[in-house]
Amino acid sequence: MRPNLLILGGTTEGRSLCHAVAEAGLSGIVSLAGRVERPASQALPMRMGGFGGAEGLERYLRDNGITHVIDATHPFAAQMSCNAIAACERIGVPLIALTRAPWSAEPGDRWTHVPDIAGAVAALDCSPKHVMLAVGRMHLHDFTANPQHAYLLRLVDPPKEPLGFPDAQVIVDRGPFTLEGDRALMVEHRIDLVVSKNAGGTGAQAKILAARELGLPVLMIDRPTIPERAEAHSVANVMRWLGHVSTDLGV
Repeated sequence: MRPNLLILGGTTEGRSLCHAVAEAGLSGIVSLAGRVERPASQALPMRMGGFGGAEGLERYLRDNGITHVIDATHPFAAQMSCNAIAACERIGVPLIALTRAPWSAEPGDRWTHVPDIAGAVAALDCSPKHVMLAVGRMHLHDFTANPQHAYLLRLVDPPKEPLGFPDAQVIVDRGPFTLEGDRALMVEHRIDLVVSKNAGGTGAQAKILAARELGLPVLMIDRPTIPERAEAHSVANVMRWLGHVSTDLGV
């Protein structure tokens, strides 16, 4: 049976996979959550928005004759990943996750680990600081519980309504970012503390490297737990899983 793929995208790795799938002449569609107004271009047809939970995803897979699902979502998109596992198990559609390794602390890093967003909010119940809050748009409101800080927010899209922070500066930009750029940004805004999800990969790592160079503490939000599933750590390995061998991908 000729593969008909559903790629759950939204990451740099997912975008690279779409390119490889298109180059191989395989049929597929990439699904994006729709949280970004200006999504990066993709090499495959796109759909936007959720499926309606695991049951809605199951219906989508059946109705569209999907033969394989690749979960290339953000490491913190735990609900989507869990829905994909449940839906694929119910109807026997093969699933693999294209994952990236989490960042690990190295000499010079000053990390404090917290288990989730709520833990990060609790940790910011402290004296006023200049905080680079790099957690994405969805969870910003949680941090308004600590209005004493001066926040630096970097967002893909400009906010449409007030964010609820008495003191916040917004920078609209899209990665990948550079060490030099993020170091200069932290110096310019007199950052005392960086709050970051442990996203892994290279596209957003510059802030972690810059904090290390500047000796700044990082409040690191650990990844959520996701049930066991098949995983691949490169586009080449996903293509091999699909039965496609390409010397261009180093397979």
